[in-house]
Amino acid sequence: MEPIQQSFVAQLIYRIRCEGVPDEQYEEQWRLIFAEDERAALKAAPEIALVDEAVFADRQGRMIEWQLVAIKDMKLVDLQQGALLASTVREVAPVAMPLWME
Repeated sequence: MEPIQQSFVAQLIYRIRCEGVPDEQYEEQWRLIFAEDERAALKAAPEIALVDEAVFADRQGRMIEWQLVAIKDMKLVDLQQGALLASTVREVAPVAMPLWME
């Protein structure tokens, strides 16, 4: 009998470096992983993530490097219609009130 596969979502963080550019960029990805349990999902996540690590030349001939920084989060998800995959609440300071408001 084959083990039951569960669905997990892994949050991956990559650093993007461009030769000659002092600023760094980061990309956040959410990847779907099927595994028996969280331990197996955590083992599979780096294998999946490392596939996207790369070094290549861009159109200007600069070397670009994509480097896995971290697997930041892992969540069990119930894949069905309307399932919540991610949610973020951000607080921002209000902009000054417009002149037409009292």
